[in-house]
Amino acid sequence: MTGWDIQPQGVQGQLKVVGTHAGDLEKALNTLVTDMQEAAQAAGTAVPGSAAETPLQGPTASGKPLTRKASGPVGAALAEYMNGRKTTHFEPMAQRIQAAVLGAAKATNEYVQGDLDQAKEAQDAARQVRLDLLKEPGGKK
Repeated sequence: MTGWDIQPQGVQGQLKVVGTHAGDLEKALNTLVTDMQEAAQAAGTAVPGSAAETPLQGPTASGKPLTRKASGPVGAALAEYMNGRKTTHFEPMAQRIQAAVLGAAKATNEYVQGDLDQAKEAQDAARQVRLDLLKEPGGKK
């Protein structure tokens, strides 16, 4: 390859598209987490009736006692599944997307800066050209 042909406006447009898709992915993952929490709660417990809720100690603002619902085996399995996926899939996926977007933006900025540096060098070199040496002998151009 003899040269680069990067169009910064095109890269910027693609980064906006990726950002939109990343936002959609974030919404989908948040929905997944909410749905899994609801499924875990709806799955119930393996303990009978009143034992499914444990009263918590201490005063409350409403004066009503706070309770904690017991988690059943299905709820515990769903929580374990989500915790495992968070560190092995969800967080690395977000980090890779972020790294790709930031890397593309940085590379494009470096490319643009390189073009500006090369243009300055060419202008400086052009200023130093001795036009009198380029003229033909006898004053002809």
